[in-house]
Amino acid sequence: MLSGSVCALWIVLLSQLEIAYSSYSEDQCSWMGSGLSQQPGSVEQISLHCAEGSLDWLYPKGALRLSLSPRLPSGAVGPGGAGRSSGLITACIKPEETFRGAQIYLERDGILELLVGDRHDSPRPPRVRCFSRQPGEKVALFLQATPQQDISRRIAAFRYELRGDWNARLSLDTNTVHHEGACRPCNDTEILMAVCTSDFVVRGNIRSVLNDEDLRVSVIKVSASRVYRQKYSLFPTGGRLTKAGEIRTLLQCGVKPGAGSFLFTGRVHFGEAWLGCAPRYKDFRRAYEEAQNTHEIPCELASD
Repeated sequence: MLSGSVCALWIVLLSQLEIAYSSYSEDQCSWMGSGLSQQPGSVEQISLHCAEGSLDWLYPKGALRLSLSPRLPSGAVGPGGAGRSSGLITACIKPEETFRGAQIYLERDGILELLVGDRHDSPRPPRVRCFSRQPGEKVALFLQATPQQDISRRIAAFRYELRGDWNARLSLDTNTVHHEGACRPCNDTEILMAVCTSDFVVRGNIRSVLNDEDLRVSVIKVSASRVYRQKYSLFPTGGRLTKAGEIRTLLQCGVKPGAGSFLFTGRVHFGEAWLGCAPRYKDFRRAYEEAQNTHEIPCELASD
């Protein structure tokens, strides 16, 4: 049997381990902690400084206040280029499928707005929620634990992304539809800038379109004949060296399968490709060649 002094030492060590675990952070991008170590009625203050990361709150109890202050690189200032960005920061959070035990509020100027409720046993998948912050505006996320008799299986976890104003055109907040221009066709200038700044630039054909009414998202199945650029392996090689992938867009845009070749551009959010500009390839080539002739092309694209 252990002596009383040894038992006391183990208790001290375990309590210190629990405190350290509750505030675990990796290079200021992610946080993992336990509500078991929080004092009743306390609010733990957390600050993260990356453009993307995650938060895992085990056994939620009490509350957390999360400040997101990304140190964005100069290339993330938006499609207008350096010096021409509005300074707007857009943030998106994606709750995990197992999100339970807490609610997430957006705290803006002392006012709380519910972003994510406690899902309990809801079979519907959690939605991505987005919000924007003006330059100098104080914005934080406030997580409040839901009182539970049994918190043993409760984990409030989500991933976040923060960027410059490049995604102001398309919001992934599928709870509201109020962003004008999300489905508007791009003009020639926007197409050429999208080729320069997008996470993926792909020439291909639409194989099919699947509509998800719950998520209010359309999933475009694409066969790619040429991948000019891609972040991560969005369009892996399939049979006979063809490449296939999926691109998402808002259901409200009413995308339909269409014949012909398109140039697909867009951004990667939480590992998924989201559509930006998608002109027919012949329309892109016309705009590209006209810009070349007038020496107004923003960047070069490898020829076919």
